[in-house]
Order: sequence, then structure tokens, then C-alpha cells
Amino acid sequence: VQLQASGGGLVQAGGSLRLSCVVSRSTFTSYIMGWFRQTPGKERTFVSAISRNSVSTYYADSVKGRFTIARDNAKNTLYLQMNSLKPEDTAVYYCAVQRLYRTTYDSAGAYDYWGQGTQVTVSS
Repeated sequence: VQLQASGGGLVQAGGSLRLSCVVSRSTFTSYIMGWFRQTPGKERTFVSAISRNSVSTYYADSVKGRFTIARDNAKNTLYLQMNSLKPEDTAVYYCAVQRLYRTTYDSAGAYDYWGQGTQVTVSS
């Protein structure tokens, strides 16, 4: 199973970006899917997650009201719409999926497969 993240780039503060993450195997059943981010020298931190049927969504406090997560199971694709971006949102963003059902969604260790990361840079 491979995850391909895209959509990162350079944007001014207040701008928007939309990240996408495609899961390669159409027969793969993923449960919770999530986004994490990481800056140099720091641990990967939780950004957002979404349940298999999209009923439940979860956000880090720092992005609530600005970011929106979505998934299209028919297209095996995960999205992250990022609005009102701030310089502190600058990071490499990673998508991840859980192969098995778990109740934990905000810990990197709860995810089984990861994308390669896409750089998001927000200038002030």
C-alpha cells in the first residue's frame, strides 16, 4: 500500500491550500485516515483525522475552524482544505491510514501506512 500526498506549496499568510492523498490499492480498506505535520527537529504532531464513513472528524486545537478534512472512499483519496493559513502552519504534512480499527486517532503510532510528505510554507 502506498500513499501519495500532494498539494503543498508556498502561500502567503491568510491564504489557502488543499492537500490530497491518494491510496494506491483500491481493495485496501482503511479505517481512520489522518494528517500529521512535522517541522525540523520536532516530533510529528496530529493535525486532523476522519472516520471511515466520514461521520466523525477530529482536529487539533491549533487548526480548528481553519482546516477541513474530507475523504472520498470511491477515489481512495483523503483531503485537507487549509484556510487562513499562518506562518506557524509551515511544516511537512503527512497523510496516514489505519489498516485496523483503533480508537486512537491523534497518535502517530496508531497509523499503519504513511505518505511521503508534502511541504507547506506560509510566509508572513
